[in-house]
Amino acid sequence: MGRKVLVLGEVRDGAIRHVSFEAIAAGKVIAEGGEVIGVLFGESVNNLAGEMVAYGADRVLTVENEKLKNYSSDGFTQAMTAVIDQESPEGIVLGHTAQGKDLAPRLASKLDSGLVSDAVDVNNENGNILFTRPIYSGKAFEKKMITDGLVLATIRPNNVPALAKDESRAGDVQPIEVDIKDLRTVIKEIVRKTAGGVDLSEAKVIVAGGRGVKSADGFKVLEELAELLGGAVGASRGACDADYCDYSLQIGQTGKVVTPDLYIACGISGAIQHLAGMSNSKILVAINKDPEANIFKVADYGIIGDLFEVLPLFIEEIKRELVKA
Repeated sequence: MGRKVLVLGEVRDGAIRHVSFEAIAAGKVIAEGGEVIGVLFGESVNNLAGEMVAYGADRVLTVENEKLKNYSSDGFTQAMTAVIDQESPEGIVLGHTAQGKDLAPRLASKLDSGLVSDAVDVNNENGNILFTRPIYSGKAFEKKMITDGLVLATIRPNNVPALAKDESRAGDVQPIEVDIKDLRTVIKEIVRKTAGGVDLSEAKVIVAGGRGVKSADGFKVLEELAELLGGAVGASRGACDADYCDYSLQIGQTGKVVTPDLYIACGISGAIQHLAGMSNSKILVAINKDPEANIFKVADYGIIGDLFEVLPLFIEEIKRELVKA
């Protein structure tokens, strides 16, 4: 007998973030053949429900309310609590995003449940759900087994592969009404500082700069390369501290944790605090003038040279290949 699992779909700018589809795949493992139910909150989300079905949800619950237009801790907690009361799930999965990191502990407290956060893998071992998560800033991994009670977890983006999209899948979409009481937080305006059109935490390719970029203008060549590769620009704390770029781009122990397919580190020395945020990248390319830079100890490919000489060559070659394609 399988479990009933709720998966919260995170909506940003009128679209569902890809980590939500990865959470559905994790939910399938937890459900053990049971029902995976997508959940969507927002002012206008009914039209997005079909995408959650296409990525594996068996049915979708939507709560449309103007008070849920933007995320707020109390608003989404009220909405999620109402859905949980209606469905009585055995599992709940969210993305390990700013929203998920805020909401999941609140739900755990309300449900008197445990919480496995920042999971990078989930498996079923003889009926027990086993999560793998990094500890000590990614220098080691621990495994947590859920043997009893509610399974509540957040999934790190770019780690659990989403199921193949199948637009022929059918699933019920059920709009439900939730009374959102007076919110203690009122969102007046959202000012978003991003690395362009690609979300840094979900980017498959990241071009990151450190102090070696030397200036804000130095980031322009990184931005050009990232755009060519369909990726995002990131930075070390040193580059942010030097005002070369905004702190929203910071990757590391005190910034974002990323797991791209390709990470190109430009002028980054490789301090342990930075490695904590990107060491699980699938392929790491390092460009640095210092042959003794620590980044070369963890890089898959290393280029000893001036990034302002190397990157233009990269860009020329990529453009040449794109023309061929």
